[in-house]
Amino acid sequence: GSCRHRCCPGRNNACWAPGPRRAHCYCDSYCQRTGDCCQDYHATCHRTAVGCAVGPWGPWSGCSSPCGVGSRARSRQVTVPPRHGGEPCPDLKQRRGCLGQHPTSGTAK
Repeated sequence: GSCRHRCCPGRNNACWAPGPRRAHCYCDSYCQRTGDCCQDYHATCHRTAVGCAVGPWGPWSGCSSPCGVGSRARSRQVTVPPRHGGEPCPDLKQRRGCLGQHPTSGTAK
């Protein structure tokens, strides 16, 4: 069996290829423990793991509610995606509560 361009991190039973004698061979990194890797697993998939890297947090948005309770959000971008079973990306978005303080809040019309 051949992994070709299909390599999966961790244990993934859906990451397989047809092997000899109608058996499955696997292309997930767990196959190294179980000994059922496809013939080309090491050449195709076993490369140095690259963990995710992210940029700095952007600025917080304005409060979603001009008056009363709302929320603010900020985000950051992935600069290096994870590869070959490297560490996954951390959260890319954050939210926090806020209290809108628009000058017309609380005034009667």
